[in-house]
Amino acid sequence: MDLKAPRPLAVVTGASSGIGYHLACCAAEHGYDLVVAADTPLEDAVSDFQALGAAQVNSIQVDLATRAGIEELCAALQGREVDALMANAGHGLGGSFLEQDFSRVQHVIDTNITGTIYLLQQVARGMAARGQGRILVTGSIAGFQPGAFHAVYNGSKAFIDSFAMALRNELKDTGVTVSLLMPGPTDTDFFVRADLLDTKMGSDMKKDNPEDVARIGFDAMLKGEADVIAGFRNKMQVAASKVMPAEAVAEVHRKIAEPGTAQHHPEGEPHA
Repeated sequence: MDLKAPRPLAVVTGASSGIGYHLACCAAEHGYDLVVAADTPLEDAVSDFQALGAAQVNSIQVDLATRAGIEELCAALQGREVDALMANAGHGLGGSFLEQDFSRVQHVIDTNITGTIYLLQQVARGMAARGQGRILVTGSIAGFQPGAFHAVYNGSKAFIDSFAMALRNELKDTGVTVSLLMPGPTDTDFFVRADLLDTKMGSDMKKDNPEDVARIGFDAMLKGEADVIAGFRNKMQVAASKVMPAEAVAEVHRKIAEPGTAQHHPEGEPHA
């Protein structure tokens, strides 16, 4: 294999659907080869990426909550330099914290935090050594909101939002940029996997188009921007969260995330 492949390489996690899928589409359209990873099947997504122009697409279905899974993903790079890393994998968990199975709590933390920062460290070391690279981390506006009945997820995103900005500063003189994408509620399968369909957040709230969110994030990464909040409504929510008392923010969040708050849930209609 050539020391420098003719096409740049992008790595995208959580690429089987949602924002991650569309981030990988953006990369394919911009001439990147791809290594894509998710904890769900990727075959259909890979076909789409190839149709969009990606010359080479390697996929790996792996548990991104584990160090072993991240190491398997890194091994799949086969020594190739990573030009762009989009650390997007993550999931939520709705309901009362006291009633949640702690193994599911742990999996959210390990996916959203441990696996994410382990992957960032592994890939960013190589980027810094070469003096170039672009990183996009998918955080969330949830990181600004004490998330009653979604407490673990919001807490994990508070960590990721903060971590990404700290890492950006650490790498500012290395030629490596770190950009933070902060979506709000987005029309993906997130709400199904997080058991949020019986909440106002899951079934009643207007959600953003994941393709639009991904393009906003991808463009920010290419420009090396520090952070971007996808959507005017979400920017207003963040601004309000910064000035309201935390207790008041938590109470507002309770009204949309507490189980049983959904006003409608038509049978057979997709909500995620």
